Amino acid sequence: MNLAEIPLFSMLKGRFGHLGERQRLISQNVANSDTPGYTPTDLQAYSFRAQMQSQMRPVTTQAVTQVGHMAPAARPNTTFRPIQAKDSETTLDGNSVVLEEEMMKMAEARMNYDAAISFYQKSLAMLRMASRAPGRG
Repeated sequence: MNLAEIPLFSMLKGRFGHLGERQRLISQNVANSDTPGYTPTDLQAYSFRAQMQSQMRPVTTQAVTQVGHMAPAARPNTTFRPIQAKDSETTLDGNSVVLEEEMMKMAEARMNYDAAISFYQKSLAMLRMASRAPGRG
């Protein structure tokens, strides 16, 4: 069984991708904190509703009863698009990176990543428990 075929794990994979990309953008902002004219970027907040809608099949799609019977529905592209972050302070050289804000974003992303890892581990433990033979501890 492929874990990516289970909607819960597919959604967690999307969440990990979002958090990884967000951390990459934040580190890029920190690295350019002294670059004149640099505007920081960030990702839009992760939307559970949008992720659920991307996982749901349209009502008109028929279920596959045999391998090769019909082509499976195409999965939507889950690329993340950076957005310009709001300016809270802009220096005289046009740079609007505030290191304190970037560090708070990094800590928030790390806490969300830790929560997602914990949820992933607990879900795997539940699958392992469900797949054991009865009476075995």
